[in-house]
Amino acid sequence: MHARYIPLFWRLFIPNATVLAAAALVLHLQPANGRIPAIAGGLLMMLVVNLVLMRRAVTPLERLTDLMGRVDPLRPGERIPAPQAESEVGVLTEAFNEMLDRLETERRESLRRTLSEREAERRRVADELHDEIGQNLTALALQLDRLHKRAPLDVRREVVDLRDSVLASVEDVRGVVRTLRPEGLDALGLPAALTSLATRLTEQTGIRIVRELQRDLPTLEDDQELVLYRVAQESVTNAIRHAQAGCIAISLTADGKLVELTVRDDGVGIDERRAAGTDGGIRSMRERALSVGARLVIQRRTDGPGTEVRLVVSSES
Repeated sequence: MHARYIPLFWRLFIPNATVLAAAALVLHLQPANGRIPAIAGGLLMMLVVNLVLMRRAVTPLERLTDLMGRVDPLRPGERIPAPQAESEVGVLTEAFNEMLDRLETERRESLRRTLSEREAERRRVADELHDEIGQNLTALALQLDRLHKRAPLDVRREVVDLRDSVLASVEDVRGVVRTLRPEGLDALGLPAALTSLATRLTEQTGIRIVRELQRDLPTLEDDQELVLYRVAQESVTNAIRHAQAGCIAISLTADGKLVELTVRDDGVGIDERRAAGTDGGIRSMRERALSVGARLVIQRRTDGPGTEVRLVVSSES
């Protein structure tokens, strides 16, 4: 329930009517008859009064319009302060802020459902790859190994090459499974999963990945742990692919109920367009952060060359 206020129409009409009435009274008592300066002064006063009133009336509307143009669904929390005095503009501002609250809540819940369904599908595909294709390929490699022992000498080389190709395919399947399903996250927890990720990527790329992972973290929901892992995975992958980095540092710390993940590299640094979220991978990170109410910052490092990705999750969200 809003307090009563004087409508904008009357706040503009009454001063103007007062000035016009005063001018009419002056002209009635003292006809112009050459008093042009008095008439000009009255008109100037009307212009000044209108300028002040209109400026006070439209300034909050201009701020509201500016905010409407800057609102980004992936950067929630920005609101416009309501005018101190009750007015139509104040009511409109409050309604707009409440609308943003509803939209952000609905978008967060919608993203959480979508990402949960996506992860469930990834898990299902990973299980099928591991249990069906992976095992079948492994069995085929064993059969080829046995065949190699009984094969004539002139075809043994071909059997060995075929077996090696199958074993390489087994490793490819395992790599896809590790990408689809975080290795060790469910069984061993987030720090162990990040350790496994860093070790594997170092072995594959030769890039040094430094880890500083706090073990005694507050209890997080499964969705929150998954978002932390996926953001770390995407950040490290981006640094390897695009940053020309020689070293990457992953930090995971807790401060009370807050858990902070930081990924830094010493590469060329991210440009403003990609940092704003137009890149597919970065947009995916922002959507994941939004789905669990986390705060994500992607920027150039201030202490040297490279990029810094920081994600803060509250265990109470």
